[in-house]
Amino acid sequence: MSTIQAKVTETDKFIFCLEAVPDTEHTHTTEVLKILEDIALHQNITSIYKSCDTIEGLEDSLNNLLYEDHNFKDYEIIYLIMPGEANNILINDYYYSILEIAELFEGKMKGKLIHFANQKILDLTDEESQYFLDITGARAISGYGTKRREISSISTIDRVFFGLYQENDNYKEVVEEMFQKHYNLCKLLDFRLYY
Repeated sequence: MSTIQAKVTETDKFIFCLEAVPDTEHTHTTEVLKILEDIALHQNITSIYKSCDTIEGLEDSLNNLLYEDHNFKDYEIIYLIMPGEANNILINDYYYSILEIAELFEGKMKGKLIHFANQKILDLTDEESQYFLDITGARAISGYGTKRREISSISTIDRVFFGLYQENDNYKEVVEEMFQKHYNLCKLLDFRLYY
């Protein structure tokens, strides 16, 4: 687990990032970790990074954060970097539905914003999004309706989203501002927010 620290202020919102990797035993610095370090350095947003290669690893990482980290309340953004198809994530060659993820996170995400990078498509019906929010307790879930290999949300619009959210915790206003300032990119990646 890596903690990427920035100068902390009383209003900071931290990021807890979970990235699915092929094998956690082979340690190397991923693009995501480099970007989180850059965000800490240039945007003063503190994050914890953890990789997982199994669903049990994802659950253990989350439980460690919930029950071991006394600063969990400060982690308002749960950032999931997981490949997959529409409304599914892929870990260790096995697909898990968004509904299975909701059950895994059951009651553990009170007040959190769960954000998926554009490595998978997030395309929820009203019923699915409401179920996810009700089961997890999350404030909102966000992601992208388009998966484009040539454009990484991680290095582009996600960092804008996190920076704006750091300044304003009204996620509806943040999304409006994102679309005002980065309309083409938001439309191209089909940014979505369910609340």
